[in-house]
Amino acid sequence: MTILNRRSLLLSAGAALLGGVVSTTHASELLAIQVYKSPWCGCCGAWVEHLQSHGFTTEVFDVEDLTPVKSHYGVSPKLQSCHTAVVNGYVIEGHVPAQDIKRLLEERPEATGLTVPGMPIGSPGMEQGDHQEAYAVLLFGENGISIFSQHP
Repeated sequence: MTILNRRSLLLSAGAALLGGVVSTTHASELLAIQVYKSPWCGCCGAWVEHLQSHGFTTEVFDVEDLTPVKSHYGVSPKLQSCHTAVVNGYVIEGHVPAQDIKRLLEERPEATGLTVPGMPIGSPGMEQGDHQEAYAVLLFGENGISIFSQHP
């Protein structure tokens, strides 16, 4: 084992002993998400619960008119859904699954964020029994729009 490898091993061991709390704090900061939604929308509340069940810390803002929020964050009308969220500088529009948001945060692509336009049945917060529509999660930004993931 070289000196560099021993040093790396010791630093890693020290970080593991001392950094458990730091890592947890850092991870929770990464998963802190602000959600802007209508106070009367049940599916938005169900989406927030979906995020919480996947480790996100949510801060919810009930807003009467979401148009200014969507405009501020660059969500064009064709990409809109019923709620808008912000996490680590990314915009999340609509019923985006938590695993896609986590992947976005891991990969950090050059983009404004993710969207699921409309309100597809079976997406998180829009569950209705066994019925599920196929839908795509779109990555959007200055470089255009592309498919980030697809769901059955």
